[in-house]
Amino acid sequence: MSVKPTKAMVLAAGFGLRMRPLTDKMPKPMVPVAGQPLLDHVLDKLGHAGVTEAVVNVHYLPDQIIDHVASRQLPRVTISDERDQVLGTGGGVVKALPLLGNAPFFHVNSDTLWIDGVRSNLTRLAENFDPERMDILLLMAPTATSIGYGGRGDYGMLSDGALRKRKEKEVVPFVYAGAAIMSPAIFADAPKGEFSLTKMFDRANEQERLFGLRLDGVWMHVGTPDAVHAAEEAFLESVA
Repeated sequence: MSVKPTKAMVLAAGFGLRMRPLTDKMPKPMVPVAGQPLLDHVLDKLGHAGVTEAVVNVHYLPDQIIDHVASRQLPRVTISDERDQVLGTGGGVVKALPLLGNAPFFHVNSDTLWIDGVRSNLTRLAENFDPERMDILLLMAPTATSIGYGGRGDYGMLSDGALRKRKEKEVVPFVYAGAAIMSPAIFADAPKGEFSLTKMFDRANEQERLFGLRLDGVWMHVGTPDAVHAAEEAFLESVA
């Protein structure tokens, strides 16, 4: 089984607090890396993977994002406006569900950044998503080769791709790379209002329907101004 999502949810509503001072007057998705905003890196990858419509949620300095994407054709962008409320990563998806439809969709953080290997990682996600076995398929980056990441990881991964969440003091080899495919059915009884998407990850994990796919290429954790420079260096090396 595989799927071919034509819609995507792009999370772009965050405050980008750790990216200050770059985000004092600019939303984090608009911070330029290697010649274009983080948001454009994500939307370009989605377009190349066959996505025709992306739902982008906005909250902080929303007009900059709305104006920037207004003329984009591939994918076309529909705005989910959250400027009057804070919904979190989970609540933002719930609000956008009527725009996303009933089929599995890509879910991508607007500030995630990676360099693909031989093939598109989003295409690989689509090829490996099996709705019979899984509700969520996460793109997982090896912590050892990621740029700008110094954490303990998020999940261990079994040979069949099943994920096991890191225990409190454990160190695991994979970190969520900010891109996934999800079935909208998992949100059928989701909480109302603000909540974190990790709640849905945990629920799928408990039901053994949370899987991962190892990223082919290099993932960059662009969380601070210093990380922008490291990401640009990686891009320069990739095209050298």
